[in-house]
Amino acid sequence: MEADELLKPAYKQMGSGGHTIGMSRCTSFRQRLYNQSGNGMADSTLDVSYAAQLRQGCPRSGGDNNLFPLDFVSPAKFDNFYFKNLLAGKGLLSSDEVLLTKSAETAALVKAYADDVNLFFKHFAQSMVNMGNILPLIGSQGEIRKNCRRLNNYH
Repeated sequence: MEADELLKPAYKQMGSGGHTIGMSRCTSFRQRLYNQSGNGMADSTLDVSYAAQLRQGCPRSGGDNNLFPLDFVSPAKFDNFYFKNLLAGKGLLSSDEVLLTKSAETAALVKAYADDVNLFFKHFAQSMVNMGNILPLIGSQGEIRKNCRRLNNYH
């Protein structure tokens, strides 16, 4: 059986591949640099030299709006370096890192996508089609958030 068939159940749940392009604010990953586990230390899964590089532009306080690429190797190119970075301990966000540490299933996808850009492209395209088929909630079934990070207060 091909890797594509073996990984099919998992890729439908993994939308982080879009992080191959884009930027993130310092405020979104600062905890990984300075206090990930509440001990004042950087996230132990983060590459030491990468963490030091990030600290140069993301101080312990201030610089909240300083921007960093989600994929530092090829930030403006849609490719599979995002996954290669994850394997090297150079994922920017905690939500990226958990793709390797949360389950063997998603870790296998990260490895497969790092090894095979065409597999990543194929699965990403199918995921976009699947997302396009999601019907929006309307009326009282859903809400448009004022801040995408939290629910509106009228519940």
